[in-house]
Amino acid sequence: MQGDVLYMSEVVIDRLRLALEAMEQKDEEAAHELIEGDDEINDLYLDLEQDCIDLLALQQPVAGDLRLIASSFKIITDLERVADLAVNLGEYTLESQQDMFPEVDINAIGDLTVEMLEDAMAAYEARDDEACYDIAERDDELDQLCERASQTVVRDLIETELDPEDPDERVEELMQDVSRMLLTVRDLERVGDHAVNIAARTLYMVENDEELIY
Repeated sequence: MQGDVLYMSEVVIDRLRLALEAMEQKDEEAAHELIEGDDEINDLYLDLEQDCIDLLALQQPVAGDLRLIASSFKIITDLERVADLAVNLGEYTLESQQDMFPEVDINAIGDLTVEMLEDAMAAYEARDDEACYDIAERDDELDQLCERASQTVVRDLIETELDPEDPDERVEELMQDVSRMLLTVRDLERVGDHAVNIAARTLYMVENDEELIY
């Protein structure tokens, strides 16, 4: 069970990295690969979900084993949602009209989310309760990065001077690019939230401690 969850996490983290690289390099081929490969994650999720149900129904686990199964079930749900967010990033790459907001360091935000997710899964594998608290604390750093990025985008939009003669299409493209950047920041922030969820479920699995869940 735990090995299969770790395998799913490796696939998901690879896809998140691919999404970030595609966005940085404006690699449409990689973005298409990312979007078209989402069925693999969905199949992994459904297989592991069924494994959890079978273990609960057939083996009637108790205490620590029950927490392992329950936590693993929640963790694969978080991983599946991270994969969906990676697909979102691929779609934003395909829809992007132009380079904008060079002051926003999406790579730094993305690197932090990948690191948090990797560390959350390492904590799950090692049953490391102390690491769970560290991941939750780092989420504050991620939130601050995302807030500053969003403020920069909004500030730049306010300061953008549009020529009254600009066609409606130009204004529409600008608004779409602003929207995509804000959605990118939001989705990366959500990846961090899922990493914290994984840490919280790991802490519950190891110590029967619900502190980070709420």
